[in-house]
Order: sequence, then structure tokens, then C-alpha cells
Amino acid sequence: MNIPAHIAIILDGNGRWAKLHNLPRQLGHKAGCDNLEQMVEDMARLGVKYFTVYAFSTENWKRSEEEVGALMGFFRLYIRRLKKRAMANDIKVMAIGERSRFDEDIREALRDVEESTAENGGMVFVMALNYGSRDEIVRAVRRLAAGCAEGTLSPGEIDEDMISRNLDTALIPDPDLLIRTAGEQRLSNFLLWQCAYTEFYYSDVLWPDFHMEELMQAIESYGSRERRFGGRPAPAK
Repeated sequence: MNIPAHIAIILDGNGRWAKLHNLPRQLGHKAGCDNLEQMVEDMARLGVKYFTVYAFSTENWKRSEEEVGALMGFFRLYIRRLKKRAMANDIKVMAIGERSRFDEDIREALRDVEESTAENGGMVFVMALNYGSRDEIVRAVRRLAAGCAEGTLSPGEIDEDMISRNLDTALIPDPDLLIRTAGEQRLSNFLLWQCAYTEFYYSDVLWPDFHMEELMQAIESYGSRERRFGGRPAPAK
């Protein structure tokens, strides 16, 4: 079977899953976190080299104060549990996005799990937190513009590779396969630059119910396609 080297997933449907089961939205997010824990291990066992998830977007702050507060609580719990699972499964953890809006204890937990797993040699698990692709591109452009203003960079030197190296994803390759759950068919400001040549797969299954069987269907669909172009490969170490 042709296993994609890098799979990205937009985790969608937690709220609808909770409504379907007559549960509060917060319990839908809990079910989504529980499923993600299992999916990380499943991806690693399959031999996926990079697994990126859209966990919390820049737009998610617009949700109710109660829901955002519940999500922050789940992040605190999940990041601690993730560290144990990552160490047990030789998984390296990275986070992308703009972190300054998170409370210090969440930022510290992210630094800790990244530093603790930095030398692990297995799958790289990437969490997009307070991430928006347009925001990411704006931050990259500002860095390049600052270099031009300082005289350390010429506008003529700026090319696609330089832009890629200034994005949050500079250390990881572009996704081969992007999966979105819960029936929606849009990118929602996720990895806009990186998905130029990515294969898309849309599933009607709500994220808390998206398990190994659904993942294998997505991978089989990917394997049946003829890819003429690939994305940016992993940078040389």
C-alpha cells in the first residue's frame, strides 16, 4: 500500500457529534481529543512520517467564552498526556501557529513537550494551534520585508524556497494528503501555501468517529490517484 509520507487532517465535527449524542459541545471536544490520541499512535504504526492536525484556528477565538475555556482546559490535559505517549512511541512533537495569545502555562507545556521529544526519531506530529495560513504568510512577508529594509536581503533574492523557509512549516515537507472530516469541502485557512500540490480527501464521518477504517479508505483513495507533481520535500538535515 502507498502510505503518504505526510498526512494532514482538518479535525471537524466535534460539535455536531455532541449534538447527535445529546451531549454538551465540550464533551464533543473531549471525544475529539480522545480520538486524536489514538490516531497519533495509529499513524505512527502505519509508517506515516509526518502527521499534522488543525487543532485550533485563529478564528476559533470567536467562539463562546465557555467553549474556548473548555478547549484550553483540554489542551492543558492533552499536552501532558501527549508527552507520555510520544516518548513511549518515539514520536517527535512540534507546534505551529502564533502562541502569544495562549496563557503562559500552555506555552510552557508546548515548549516542554517539544524539547522533551526533540531527539525522538519516529513520526513527527505537528499541532496547528492558534494557526491561520494567511496570518502565517503575513508574518513571513514581514520578516522578509524587514530583511530588505535592513539591507541584509535583496527583493530579487526572494523566491518560493525562501518564502517556504520563513513559514511555520519550514522544517517539515508539504502534505501529500489532506483529509477533512464531517463533510465540509474547504481549506478554512489551513496550509494554503503548503497544499499547492496536495491530494484532498473529504469524509462525511464526524471527527470523533473517524477511526482506522476511515483512515485506510482515505489512504486507498490517495494510492489510486496518479500524482504528476509533489510538494516541497523535507528539508535536508
